[in-house]
Amino acid sequence: MKITVTTPAGLEGVTKRELYNLFNIDAPAKTGSLSFEGDINLIAKCNLFLRTASRVYITLGEFKADSFDALFDGVFNIPFEDYIACDGKILVNATLVESKLTANSATCSIVKKAICKRLEKACGKVLTESAERYKINLSIHRDFATVMLDTSGEGLHKRGYRTLVGDAPLKENVASSLIDLSVWNPSRPLVDVFCGSGTIPIEACKKALNIPSGLNRDFDFLHFKTFDTTFYKTLKEEAESKIEWDKELRIQGFDIEESQIKLARAHAERAGDSKYIHFQRADMRDFSSRYSHGVIITNPPYGERLLTRNEIIKLYRDFGKMFNSLNDWSLYALTSVTDFERLVGKKANKSRKVYNGKLECTYFSILVNPPKNNQKS
Repeated sequence: MKITVTTPAGLEGVTKRELYNLFNIDAPAKTGSLSFEGDINLIAKCNLFLRTASRVYITLGEFKADSFDALFDGVFNIPFEDYIACDGKILVNATLVESKLTANSATCSIVKKAICKRLEKACGKVLTESAERYKINLSIHRDFATVMLDTSGEGLHKRGYRTLVGDAPLKENVASSLIDLSVWNPSRPLVDVFCGSGTIPIEACKKALNIPSGLNRDFDFLHFKTFDTTFYKTLKEEAESKIEWDKELRIQGFDIEESQIKLARAHAERAGDSKYIHFQRADMRDFSSRYSHGVIITNPPYGERLLTRNEIIKLYRDFGKMFNSLNDWSLYALTSVTDFERLVGKKANKSRKVYNGKLECTYFSILVNPPKNNQKS
């Protein structure tokens, strides 16, 4: 089967590296996705272990679709009976970009009609759609159609611990990507001085303890009657046996809003990470540390909704003063504030475009030399 993993725009390289490190897969990356060959076992592993991906799909077919007739025929020729049970509930979503087909609802209707006709012929009966769901995703770009089956269900960023949401939440897979793009490792202190509801510290903790990102959630593929997924119980048990609960970590999260800290603590408790992370209500300006070579990874306010431009200028200048007072710390900040470097008074070693939802941001990296092997951090 052809497996397609989607990922936030700008972070394809992070997911590509994660696929290689986890499964020794060198998948070519294109905007927002990576594709490779595999079986249901690999689909299960991708859903369970990938921290930076958005969803895992099975690519069912690709063809030219410059008319409704061509779309119907292309979809009808896909052997859906190999993937969808005869009583399965079929849901269709379509994304149309530079396509001669511009009516989204009509396009979805044509796709579902073709799928149902194919399954009725294969199953020899009228479909009831009374059982498990099968989410079909159609993408048409420049009149070329790709039809995929969603194996994840809910997006992979939904780990199951963040049931409460604070202001301007950062998705869990984006937070995990920011951590992967940093120099942080579990032997070094990590601090988020604008932690909000705690996503960056919690994702760092899960990574450090080797807790699979999908350990406490469900996936659609587990309910597909067309696949034998009895192996998943063993896969999950093996993953749980490799969690490193005895690690000592120095992970902290601070926020000036008590309501956000309460959310962060509740999320950490639900994630099972609360004893490894110190959350505290505090002003970023007051942060100091007796440790050297720590790492700040943070998603500071942008001023899009809550702060004026003058308030942002003051906040970022104070942020720079605080950071410059630390001993050999590195800083990573995701923000849409384009003059970040000027305001904090530091030139970034690296910067890259990353989308936080639909908002284009920049991930700034300000680095120091790593600690020597014999130097305590």
